Amino acid sequence: MMRLVAAVFGALVASAAVAAGPSVPLDRAPLNLNDKLSLQRGAQIFVNHCLNCHSATLMRYSRLTDLGLREAQIRENLLFTTDKVGDPMRSALTAKDGKAWFGVLPPDLSLTARSRGPDWLYTYMRSFYRDPASKTGWNNTAFPNVSMPHVLWEYQGDAVLKAAGKPGGAGQLVIDRPGRLSPAEYDRYVADLVNYLAFMGEPARTKRVQIGILVIFFLAVFFVIVLFLKKEFWKDVR
Repeated sequence: MMRLVAAVFGALVASAAVAAGPSVPLDRAPLNLNDKLSLQRGAQIFVNHCLNCHSATLMRYSRLTDLGLREAQIRENLLFTTDKVGDPMRSALTAKDGKAWFGVLPPDLSLTARSRGPDWLYTYMRSFYRDPASKTGWNNTAFPNVSMPHVLWEYQGDAVLKAAGKPGGAGQLVIDRPGRLSPAEYDRYVADLVNYLAFMGEPARTKRVQIGILVIFFLAVFFVIVLFLKKEFWKDVR
């Protein structure tokens, strides 16, 4: 029985590893959910570059007011013609067109930062390289053979994968043709997008953390009061 359990557990671990894809070193995403300007820039990047193919149906445009935007600003800068402020963030791409163009319908990104993790997203968006053998002309070291093309290539430029210096080693990405942004500027651009994706996955996170800090502070003060009361009540008990 123990051998059977061990075998089943090993098979599950192996399956999870295959499903997760190859392991790559992840770069630390510089998240700051208190940076409203970064979140606003990230929302604009998401609408301009991601919402063409990906939906975020669990997120409504009206929640962008949490980022310090007014409804008039959302309506003028982030909405498509037929959308309303109270609508979910839906893509106009149909399932039929998605499968025809990419082989699969692009996934909903509402919770992608929670499922994949911000560090993975930050690494992934900076790991595209030209690959003539792929259907889209692009590939990715963090997600090999991905169906998604590099939608930010004009900003990052064209990267190529140089062969590893020794057998079995990882290749190195090199910018072959620069884009509109410098490498540092592109990293900041992607960081803003990932920052927004993290916010979108849990919009109430910042407020929840603030409430948690207040509760801990209250409990600490209350503990001191209770401690003095206990000493006062028990001072005559021997």
